[in-house]
Order: sequence, then structure tokens, then C-alpha cells
Amino acid sequence: MRKILIQLDTDAQPSVFDRVVAVDAGVDELFSYGNVAAETVEPLVHGAMFTRGGEGLKNTAVFIGGSVVADGEALLEKVNRTFFGPVRVSVMMDSNGSNTTAAAAVTLAARHLKLSGTEALIFGGTGPVGQRAAQMLAAQGARVRIGSRSLERARQTCESIASSDDDAQLAPFETSTQAGLSAAGEGVSLLIAAGAAGVEFLSQQQRNTISTLKVAIDLNAVPPAGLGGTYVTDKAVNRDGVICYGAIGVGGTKMKVHKAAIKALFEANDRLLDTDAIYQIAERIASSS
Repeated sequence: MRKILIQLDTDAQPSVFDRVVAVDAGVDELFSYGNVAAETVEPLVHGAMFTRGGEGLKNTAVFIGGSVVADGEALLEKVNRTFFGPVRVSVMMDSNGSNTTAAAAVTLAARHLKLSGTEALIFGGTGPVGQRAAQMLAAQGARVRIGSRSLERARQTCESIASSDDDAQLAPFETSTQAGLSAAGEGVSLLIAAGAAGVEFLSQQQRNTISTLKVAIDLNAVPPAGLGGTYVTDKAVNRDGVICYGAIGVGGTKMKVHKAAIKALFEANDRLLDTDAIYQIAERIASSS
């Protein structure tokens, strides 16, 4: 039986990137739909549910994508509500690459640091990738500082993550002023820049003042670098005693995680691949490489 992936994209044009990765991950047939909303998705899900029964259900899966993560989350909630009992198919949500990118960054950091007890600061911590990286780090026992230009947004993100993880150690930081930036970086050993493209969050001079820093990961592929003194192609490059990764350096691992997650969808008909499950896949890839 052929493996069918149903791509539900909240944007007008379904992502070509996600389509190429699906084909490279071994999908036999790819059905792509754009402008999908929670209000219109039910018939598409029914088409996946009622065409194959029993063991055949595991050969159909759903991928939710798009550039707006909140829309993808709403779609995921509706898709899951449409299933009933064992009549369902596996689903993966990776809008804007948020889960696979965050998982790649965190597992790469774990190659150089013991995450439990690590003091981490995430610039752009209220954005889609930043939030998920924070959630993953907190689940591993790291003490995570959520950096944002808005202290209120940083607080809201901390509260959102803590609502599903009672043990999460989180602190909001405002990073738009020099005083806030200095306080946020004090004693940090891991920096991740996950904010808007083309914004420098920390200059090389400022980064060099953080004497405890061990690993710096910049997920921004558009100049200037989000973390000064890092380069887009950096892959575990030692720069002034700090292990550095750039967006391309992280990208290879992200692609492995994305493809492995697509393949995992077809192992059973009840997989739900969101933040935690995708991180577990990334961990397995890291342990085998």
C-alpha cells in the first residue's frame, strides 16, 4: 500500500520546502492543500480517515505547515478533534519549521553541554522557534531565560510553558536596553538567537563580556548575524573559546530531524508529532550519530 502524506498548509501556496522534504523522506503520494483553516479542514481529514481501514490507516498521514504557527496550532487542535477512537491517522505539526529547527538547535547544544542545570538565554524567546527551544530546554532541566524586547510578552511565554511543565525553570528578561541585556546574559553558558531575521541581538563585543558562555547558536540566516562573531556556516566552530553554530550549521541536523519525523508518521496510525515528540526523534538521531 502506498504511503500518502496530506499536506495541510495555512498559507495560500503550500510550502515547496515541505513538499521536497516529504518526497525525500520516502512519501509515495503527496496531496497538498493551501489556505486550509480550522473551519474548513474537517472534510479533508474525513478523506484520510474513511478511505483505508485497519492496518491500512498507518499508510496515510497528515502534515500541518504554514508560516503562521498560531494558525498551525489551531489546525492541529481541530484535526485531533475530528478523529474518534481508533479511526485516525498520524499527524505532524511543523509550521514555519518551528519544532524541527528548535529540536536541532537544542540537541546540538547537548553535544557540548549537560543541559540539566545549564543557564540558557534565548533571544527572540517569545517567537515560534524560541518558545519551542525554551520548552525543550526546560524539559531537560535547563534554567531558561526568555529574552524579548517586551518584558510582558516574555512573562506570558514563561507562563504558557510553565502551564504544561510544573518543573520548568523559566525567567523573563527584557533585552531592548543595555541594562536588561547585561542582566539577561549574566552567568549564561548557552545562547540561542531565534528572533526576527536580520536583527543583531548581541554584538561580538557584548558577547565577549559573558565569561561563562560555552555555546552560541544563531538561527538567523540573513545578515547581520543575530549573535555577533558567529557565521551562518559555523558548525561547532570554536571562536574565542565559544562553540558556535550558524543557521546553515544547524540546518543539516534540522533536515535529518524533519525527514525522520515524516518517516515516523507511517510507523503507526496514532502518532502525534508536535514539540515533545519531535525532540525525542532529534535525541535518537543525536545518540546514533
